[in-house]
Amino acid sequence: MSSFILYPAIDIRDGKCVRLQQGDYAQETIYNDSPVEVAKSWEEQGGQYIHLVDLDGAKAGCPVNDAIIGTIAKHANVPVQVGGGLRTLADVEKLLGLGVSRVIIGTAAINDQAFTEAVLAKYGDKVAIGIDARNGYVATHGWLNTSEVRAEDLARELAAKGAETFIYTDISRDGMMQGPNVEGILSMAKASGRSVIASGGVTSLNDLQRLNVHSGSGIDGAIVGKALYTGNINLGEALQTLGQSSGLR
Repeated sequence: MSSFILYPAIDIRDGKCVRLQQGDYAQETIYNDSPVEVAKSWEEQGGQYIHLVDLDGAKAGCPVNDAIIGTIAKHANVPVQVGGGLRTLADVEKLLGLGVSRVIIGTAAINDQAFTEAVLAKYGDKVAIGIDARNGYVATHGWLNTSEVRAEDLARELAAKGAETFIYTDISRDGMMQGPNVEGILSMAKASGRSVIASGGVTSLNDLQRLNVHSGSGIDGAIVGKALYTGNINLGEALQTLGQSSGLR
């Protein structure tokens, strides 16, 4: 049985389930009007974890779609992780209070060291650090800005401060259906010495298998979004390929 986890993704904007191309808010495709129904579908198909992104929250700097997120977390029988706009302990505590299993700290991980350290100290394994990189440098504020901090350096620093899980997105691959940057993800795992979840570019079952073979080297899962919506990847088939149970529940 593989320990590699496939995370079906739901990106929420204006209350709808959407996907962006390379994080560009002007290049949006709406796939479903109900994120709640999509979450239910992923679980019914055997999904073991659900990945939610509050795109409005990422842009605004505070949770915006928390009512929808709370509904999904309340009714899901699998863990839910959420990112997008978490900048204060109050925001984190609110989402955890809604039943979210793990929160993702992104922009604040580079912009607010005190907050990040406080969240890691208080909530530990309920926190994942989302590192989104453009040409190796950390991007922030819903990918609108690119910093001067190298992604591997940030991972190394935060691992030393207690981060156990990282979500690494290569923005150049996100929504482009070109396959994941396996080398970059492995470098992140090596630099941090921690669990890394791959995000961006997973297009086929072959991509998942390419990542899964490195599960012993720190790549412990993959977030899949657009490929599920376009039908390039069937969730049940993917789970079987990874040696996990699947099928309607």
